[in-house]
Amino acid sequence: MNLVHRVFYGPRELRTGWRLLIFLGVCIVLGLVVVTLSSPLRGHLNTEESRAIARTLGNLIPLLAAGVLMAKFEGRRMADYGLPWRQSLGRQFWQGALIGFPIITALVAALHLSGVLSFTEGTPQGPLIWLYAVGYALFFVLGALFEEFSCRGYLLFTLTTGIGFWPAAVLSSIFFGLLHRANPGETLFGCFSTGVFGLLFCLMLRRSGSLWMPIGFHAAYNWGEAFFYGTPDSGFRAPERFLTAQLSGPVWLTGGSAGPEGSYLCVAILALVGVGIGLWLRTKKFPDPAALRPSPRAILVAPGGAGLTSPPI
Repeated sequence: MNLVHRVFYGPRELRTGWRLLIFLGVCIVLGLVVVTLSSPLRGHLNTEESRAIARTLGNLIPLLAAGVLMAKFEGRRMADYGLPWRQSLGRQFWQGALIGFPIITALVAALHLSGVLSFTEGTPQGPLIWLYAVGYALFFVLGALFEEFSCRGYLLFTLTTGIGFWPAAVLSSIFFGLLHRANPGETLFGCFSTGVFGLLFCLMLRRSGSLWMPIGFHAAYNWGEAFFYGTPDSGFRAPERFLTAQLSGPVWLTGGSAGPEGSYLCVAILALVGVGIGLWLRTKKFPDPAALRPSPRAILVAPGGAGLTSPPI
């Protein structure tokens, strides 16, 4: 009996790996439910943009629902996983957005001044462009929420309880980079750069205490890259865009088919941003030490283990 207990439980609660497997299983089951319930609606989506938003929602809803259920099982809150609902689209989100858009602007400007990037007119013009601007903003906010919570929400928190924050941050960032490998047009260095973005977002979470700042940065950066400047974004090019960027030059500088985030210059800029974030936000706010000690009411808590102290993070 003691051996079985040690296989499944650590000193405080169900072991990290088992909790991640349960989370994954819940995501899969809820995803199948969402697909089944939404299938009659798919035939009514007649534009690529509406289908893209529907796909993102179809992935996001099971993910967030699984997070809510795991919070219930573990006696925690979604805020403990970095997603406080009361801060939704609040001050930290806009702080992140006000960092993300200038960063892609600086990167595009540097490429333009280097002579490897030029612009032509975008696709739709006139009043219609503003409708697309709002639509793409919604899409990228939903996409950022999905990617941030999937890679730096429950996954990062749970890994942190087992191996500490920065080892967990490295693993989650590698996972984040590998997820983009399947994108058509993505490059190996583009995946590496995406992993560097992941580390930067982990730092933002660590110092702000919330995923809303990384979500704001992520959404604004992608909106600027794909829609406003019209460059490739992780191998994709938006069908509708305000401008259309033409890249010509060495792949190490332009990013090639991956877009500017596959440029060596992008990684250099991200390193500088990371230093700036570290100097600006000095206090470590994630994870909350109280969240590392599971509630006695938690379903997954180890018998007799709720009162033990957590290891140093």
